[in-house]
Amino acid sequence: MIPQQSWEDARRLWDFQQMGHRVHPCSVAIGLGSHDLGVADTTAALYHRGMAPLIVFTGATSRTTRERMPRGEAEHYRERAIDLGVPADAILVEPNARNTGENITFSRALLADRGTHVTSALLVCKPYEERRAYGTARKLWPDVEWVCASAPMAFMEYIDSIGDARLVIDMLVGAQQRLMVYPEQGFMIRQDIPADVEAAYHRLVSAGFTSRLVPAPAARD
Repeated sequence: MIPQQSWEDARRLWDFQQMGHRVHPCSVAIGLGSHDLGVADTTAALYHRGMAPLIVFTGATSRTTRERMPRGEAEHYRERAIDLGVPADAILVEPNARNTGENITFSRALLADRGTHVTSALLVCKPYEERRAYGTARKLWPDVEWVCASAPMAFMEYIDSIGDARLVIDMLVGAQQRLMVYPEQGFMIRQDIPADVEAAYHRLVSAGFTSRLVPAPAARD
């Protein structure tokens, strides 16, 4: 059973992670690998809307995905997007990244090797990691305009789609922790965190939602 206070705190973190960017056509869409194939669905939908002429799917595997995505997150995303009607030649696969920083760094190198000039990028990720992804991308590739996008889902709708409320809340807590500790380590830009959001984070940690926390000094996952 998850206490009512924890549900309220998790929803507060969820709302904070939403950047609220206005999606517009960009040079490329970069889909960040994860356990959630919905990222591939959202990226494919943006492609079909004409929001980007080219897609990069980036991601190896992690402890969460090594069994369900044995060929690698980026490859499974590519297969899903092709099933959804995206032409194979509109997709690049970056198969080595194992954290958000590598997602950005390796995608940048791949696009440079291809000769693709990037002035703006759709950063497609899970709904609860928009702010983390944005902070990392701004730090590592600052001369690009970053537009965050994710599945337009309400908090409970997203939990239902994943089927594991505790996993989602653990991930939310982990994403929030990184916003608080990674700027000091040079991994992302600093972002203002409202006091009520920080308090919600600490209550969730005290309630035991800690499986996705990193130790200090953090070793990026």
